[in-house]
Amino acid sequence: MSKLYVGSEVGQLRRVLLNRPERALTHLTPSNCQELLFDDVLAVEAAGKEHDIFAQTLRNQDVEVLLLHDLLVETLAIEDAKEWLLLNQISDFRYGPTFAKDLRNYLAGMDNENLATILLGGLAYSELPIQSSSMLPKMHRPIDFVIEPLPNHLFTRDTSCWIYGGVSLNPMMKAARQRETNHLRAIYRWHPTFAGSDFIKYFGDQDLHYDNATIEGGDVLVIGKGAVLIGMSERTTPQGVENLAANLFSSGQANQVIALNLPKHRSCMHLDTVMTHIDIDTFSVYPEIINKNLETWSLTPKGQNDMIVKQMPDYVSALETALKVDKLKLITTGGDNYEAEREQWNDANNVLTVKPGVVIGYERNVYTNEKYDKAGIEVLSIPGNELGRGRGGARCMSCPIERDSI
Repeated sequence: MSKLYVGSEVGQLRRVLLNRPERALTHLTPSNCQELLFDDVLAVEAAGKEHDIFAQTLRNQDVEVLLLHDLLVETLAIEDAKEWLLLNQISDFRYGPTFAKDLRNYLAGMDNENLATILLGGLAYSELPIQSSSMLPKMHRPIDFVIEPLPNHLFTRDTSCWIYGGVSLNPMMKAARQRETNHLRAIYRWHPTFAGSDFIKYFGDQDLHYDNATIEGGDVLVIGKGAVLIGMSERTTPQGVENLAANLFSSGQANQVIALNLPKHRSCMHLDTVMTHIDIDTFSVYPEIINKNLETWSLTPKGQNDMIVKQMPDYVSALETALKVDKLKLITTGGDNYEAEREQWNDANNVLTVKPGVVIGYERNVYTNEKYDKAGIEVLSIPGNELGRGRGGARCMSCPIERDSI
């Protein structure tokens, strides 16, 4: 019986959740892509093919691949789940009571395959065949979205993250992504793979407004041995880190959280865009950001409901102590200054470790991949000409739900 447990970043990966980019990308245009958090418009079919190669690369490494769309369809087949999701995603506060009711009725009549496609991929007013007495539809243009597409669902890493014996259902910083979390809440609650399984929900599973406590999984590295490394980025706040840490400690699942204060800008949107764990004692880092000037904090439990927070001299010694290794190896982004900056932007540091010393990364990052190779790290390279335009690499596009400890 396989177990919902992620014990590290580098132990053998067993099961992972991906989302193949489909309908949501067809709704990306030059005029809306920025507010949907994409820097560019992707070629949809090519992105899908690249994603299939990524999924197949994982399967070739004996990793079971679950696809979000399929899980959502199977979850919607459960009546309570469907009702809960429609009430939450098509809420009276979002649409006003009249239009919300009409829209829910219309969607409830759809088959689950189509409904999942629309919840993930969006719906324009021009595609809505119903009339409603509400003011709202009359005040919108046909090309406006009734349901905004969720192209960032491609990055399954962020919406929820498994840490040791549980999961954090992350309250997302940006409005364009907040609806994603409800899909995962429904899947983890009702889908047969998860329902009735023994795991902890650390954070984010209540119908609350989490205010300033936001977290995204790209900032969370489960480095193993009871430690968790978290970046405080553009999208993850100290309030989010402390709330998650409190629940990790009270459940006894972690004994230390190391928090790094990252610059708050888009090129290092999440910690894993500038730093990933690729072997037991080895990290890939972008030295422009990850260097000795980085403010580093250690959070450890104190008694039942308290924690000790102290500033550490530097991140390297904090990690060496947590991982119980003598000396950390750091592989920096490859090439001269220009090449390193370009490759970091193209996710050279955002690799997914499949087992110690074996990673999946984009083939376009030639200089960094060469450095990995020289350091004895095997790179399974995948094409990312289209996928990479979403600003996320193999780690961003994967949510491990079962992985061995180190």
